[in-house]
Amino acid sequence: MRILTNSLLSVCLILILYSLSYCSSDTAENKYLNLSDTVEYVGTAVCKNCHYDKHQTFMHTGMGHSFGLANKEKSAANIHPDSILYDTHSNLYYHPFWDADSLKLKEYRISGNDTLHNRIEQVDYIIGSGQHTNSHIYEVNGYLHQMPFTYYTQEGRFDLPPGFEDGFNTRFNRKIGLECMSCHNSLPDFVMGSENKFEKVHMGISCERCHGPGELHVSEKMKGNFVDTSLYIDYTIVNPGNISAELQFEVCSRCHLQGNTVLEDGKSFFDFKPGMHLNEVMNVFLPEYEGDDAFIMASHVDRLKMSECFIQSKGDLTCITCHNPHLSVTITSDEVFNTSCVSCHQESEIHTSEQGDNCVDCHMPTSGSSDIPHVRVTDHKISIPQELNVTKQESLKKFIGLYCVNNDAPSDISLLKAYLQQYEKFEQKTYYLDSALVYLTGLDERLCPKEWVQYYFFREAYITLVSWFEQESFEQRKNQFNKQSYTNDDAWAWYRVGEAYYKLKKWEMASLCYSEAADLAPFHLEIQNKYAMALLRTNRLLESKKVFEFVISENPNFEKVYANYGYLLSRLGSYELAAQQYKKAIALNPDLVHAWLNYAAYYMYKENTTEAKKCLLEVLRIEPEHKQAKLVLEQLK
Repeated sequence: MRILTNSLLSVCLILILYSLSYCSSDTAENKYLNLSDTVEYVGTAVCKNCHYDKHQTFMHTGMGHSFGLANKEKSAANIHPDSILYDTHSNLYYHPFWDADSLKLKEYRISGNDTLHNRIEQVDYIIGSGQHTNSHIYEVNGYLHQMPFTYYTQEGRFDLPPGFEDGFNTRFNRKIGLECMSCHNSLPDFVMGSENKFEKVHMGISCERCHGPGELHVSEKMKGNFVDTSLYIDYTIVNPGNISAELQFEVCSRCHLQGNTVLEDGKSFFDFKPGMHLNEVMNVFLPEYEGDDAFIMASHVDRLKMSECFIQSKGDLTCITCHNPHLSVTITSDEVFNTSCVSCHQESEIHTSEQGDNCVDCHMPTSGSSDIPHVRVTDHKISIPQELNVTKQESLKKFIGLYCVNNDAPSDISLLKAYLQQYEKFEQKTYYLDSALVYLTGLDERLCPKEWVQYYFFREAYITLVSWFEQESFEQRKNQFNKQSYTNDDAWAWYRVGEAYYKLKKWEMASLCYSEAADLAPFHLEIQNKYAMALLRTNRLLESKKVFEFVISENPNFEKVYANYGYLLSRLGSYELAAQQYKKAIALNPDLVHAWLNYAAYYMYKENTTEAKKCLLEVLRIEPEHKQAKLVLEQLK
């Protein structure tokens, strides 16, 4: 009986082992048990308990050090009293400084010896490992925004962040949303119905971003169910080294493939897990120009696949051929990379150049990317030096179209969304809308109602948009646009229709549409602000007041809302309280035109023409051809 019991026990243990593992020769994909939606993430601290050594080295990699609190330990910047950045377009100065271990940024404007504007904000987080850059984030009640200064490590200098240059300085208002955070952070706790609000953000990128959720893996180990990974694959957790080369690339491509990202219908940035194909969740598009070979900051996978080395390897050359994800590239010796080259190239092919025997320096040189200033990155297109062409794209190059980096056959609906997003987010070129129209007219309208809204809105065809919208009843449209999502797509559809009605001065319909948008995106403050303005236009003043006060309570630094709220208070007869709101708006943004206009109106009500003129002159400083300000100023003379 004892023998029988032991035999049964052995059989059971074998069955358990083989339910969680397969022979390493088994090449079938998607057998990883942690791909199930029922398996939860456990966090880096849990992984650390068993994988301490790997955790310690990983935390010093670019991924492990990608996001952290803004303190001296995290910062790569050399900040001193003379660290002052001046934006010539906005006539604003920026001075970062340390207050003990807290990093702060002062924004100011001067005229002679007078300080005309002075605003100080605390930096809460730093994005970037410091190998190339440190960008700076500040938080207000969970809402994340990028600050108007970046430290460029390689040149040891401060400058405006990418996209803030040439008169496009958005100051403290660039929202850091889920798409950004889903690569620079572990898996942040995002607030649905917002654009940039998070309940919690994590420090660095976690182990599970490359290995998948660890709950099942931890659970089995706690039960004593171990797998001999020298013989078998442990299918409770993804090891990128054990999946196909194609799927290895997908793991890295999730964040190291920059471009115009289009989510598949019903998917979010949280849905991709290692072991999946990226195009199950998203497609990434880039514009293609005739004869162009420019590369962008995070296009490593795309560039590597262009390499003759990759082609000749028949797909076996992957990121981890050269990179140990648990070890910082900054401490990886040249010999490690050379060894990867030598493993394929015969001894007769190996040579020593004037720069030495470092293969990477010649065949994968660092150069400026086309999208990030002051940064030199390794171009992963392995090439013979004479063939390299990584110059910045010339503006006159002929546009061919958008191509999908990670999918050879994207759907027409995905391409349609890509062209509309490219126009909205990157370049307002009419040929993107022309291309979008080709796909729109070729698709069943029932498949793309939100895209028709976008198209008419981007064309500024407000009458046509309203006419299209009214082809169906309001209730039918409510059934059509009724989903809350991470991207707020349906809320945006309502918002854009509301904007069309607003432009046509159809206030009641605008208010109804904004209301639907606000219900779907209650923490999207731009939408809430516009809803409050529509309520004000329809004389629902107390309802408007309630929405304005909600927005202010959510983000006291939302400058535009104070100018609008002040106007509402003036409508309610609270003129002094209204003036206080205008002051708050101007303190946050001295170039906010409608705050100065409203402030001028307040002084005219007070019959203080001197101060009213000062306010109007500020409007003309900002917008020299402002017709209303000119007219009123002339009347006050």
